[in-house]
Amino acid sequence: MSEKTLYKIVFLNHGKIYELFARRVGSSALWGFTEVADLVFGISEGLVVDPTEERLRAEFADTKVLHLPMQSVLRVEEVARQGQSAIRDAASGDKVVTPFPIPGKPR
Repeated sequence: MSEKTLYKIVFLNHGKIYELFARRVGSSALWGFTEVADLVFGISEGLVVDPTEERLRAEFADTKVLHLPMQSVLRVEEVARQGQSAIRDAASGDKVVTPFPIPGKPR
């Protein structure tokens, strides 16, 4: 595998579907797990910030290697270029977006 190899990993986590990009995917030393390492996130230097990608970046900030149970992995794709990481609702497939809080408006 070269350094340019990129994988899109789609897995189920707490009732939501996560889509992440990583440089390394393989069998884990832990029986029944898939190892995902070298997570890749988009560049956040622009004015437009995707809250879902920022949430994923914060959640996996200190993660060196993910060991995902094989049953939770839905798909692993080798891709030519990076897309957008996302969290989707497992039932509908819609992106999960936390609405911007409006002061004084009850939830």
